[in-house]
Amino acid sequence: MKYAALRGEIIAACLSMNRRGLNQGVTGNISARVSEGFLITPSGMEYDEMKPSDIVLMHLDGTHEGKRRPSSEWRFHRDIMAKKTEVGAVAHMHSMFCATLSCLRMDIPAAHYMIVVGGGNSIRCAPYATYGTQELADKALKALEGRNACLLANHGMIVTGPTLKKAMWLAVEVENLAAQYWRALQVGKPNILSEKEVAAVIEQFRNYGQVKPGDLPRCC
Repeated sequence: MKYAALRGEIIAACLSMNRRGLNQGVTGNISARVSEGFLITPSGMEYDEMKPSDIVLMHLDGTHEGKRRPSSEWRFHRDIMAKKTEVGAVAHMHSMFCATLSCLRMDIPAAHYMIVVGGGNSIRCAPYATYGTQELADKALKALEGRNACLLANHGMIVTGPTLKKAMWLAVEVENLAAQYWRALQVGKPNILSEKEVAAVIEQFRNYGQVKPGDLPRCC
C-alpha cells in the first residue's frame, strides 16, 4: 500500500491526541502532505478502528481516492496545503482550553513568551462559520496568515507544521498557552508582553538548543 508508514503515523497521532486529552471522540482530523496532494483521516470513524487503508488520499482539486469519505473538514486542510507550501501536516482538534477560549471568541495574546511558537505575538481566533464549509476554510486561512496555529470560534484549534510530529508538538504547546491564559483570567487581568519583548524572544530562540533551519522554536 502506498504511504503505508505515513498512514500509520496519522492513526497513531489520532490515538495520541485523544489519549493526551487534546481531543474527544472522533471530532478531530489530521492530514499530511504527499506528492499527489494529502492524506487525511476519514469522516466519523473511531480512531482505534482505523486501518491504514481507511486513510483517504485527496488531491488539491477536492477529489479523493479510496473506500472512505474524507473528513468533513477537508476543505481547510486542502486550502492550507495549497496556499502554505511550507506546511507538511495539519491537525484540528477540540481541546478543552482552546475550545473554551474559542467559545468566548478570544485570541490568545502574548501572556506567556511561548506564544511565539504560533508564529507571532498572538494566536488568532477565526470568526464563526459552520463546520465543514468553504466559509470556515476561508476564515481559517485568513486567521493563519503569518501564523502556524489558530482557533476557530465556538469550535477548536488548527495547528500546522513542516511534519506531522512538529504539528502535534505544536498542538500541545497551543493548548498549554490557552490553559495558562484562561487560568490567569480567573485571577485578574494578565500582563501582555509588548511587541518588542516578543521580538526579543524570537531572536533568542534562533540559536536555542539543537535548532536546525526550519525548526519551530522550543524552550528550555
